[in-house]
Amino acid sequence: MTRGYISLGSNIDRDKYIAAGLQALKQQFGKLIISSLYESEPVGFSGDAFYNLVVGFDSDLDVNSVANILRQIEIDHGRAADSKKFSARTLDLDLLLYGELVLNNGNLQIPRKDIEHYAFVLEPLAEIAPTLKHPVHHLSYAELWQRMDKGDVLQRRMVLQKI
Repeated sequence: MTRGYISLGSNIDRDKYIAAGLQALKQQFGKLIISSLYESEPVGFSGDAFYNLVVGFDSDLDVNSVANILRQIEIDHGRAADSKKFSARTLDLDLLLYGELVLNNGNLQIPRKDIEHYAFVLEPLAEIAPTLKHPVHHLSYAELWQRMDKGDVLQRRMVLQKI
């Protein structure tokens, strides 16, 4: 079994799509480790605030199969196949980590660079996997979160309804 971590985000009908995304992930992977929910301002464009969280899961699937499942869940929940990176979305599922895998093949990047650059990814990851070490930098996610410059961070922890 490999432990993976997925970032979930939505800024269109957020309550509906975060709940639906979590249900779809539970159907695919079973028990999830779920972070707190965070509300954050969009990055790279103007729009409604996002809800973001990170979930951990275990799977015997290869990384490409997991990535394909995540893409299909996004599409099944109204995400346009040709959506732009910096745009509003019903559901955004990004595979952040998959075991100790280090991969960058143009289509898939593991560990995802977003971990190092965005508080809405790193804070919830550090919350549920504080002692896990980044496979390239060899620092724990708690250490990376502590070191992150939070001067421009515009997010707050929310209460996640029971899913």
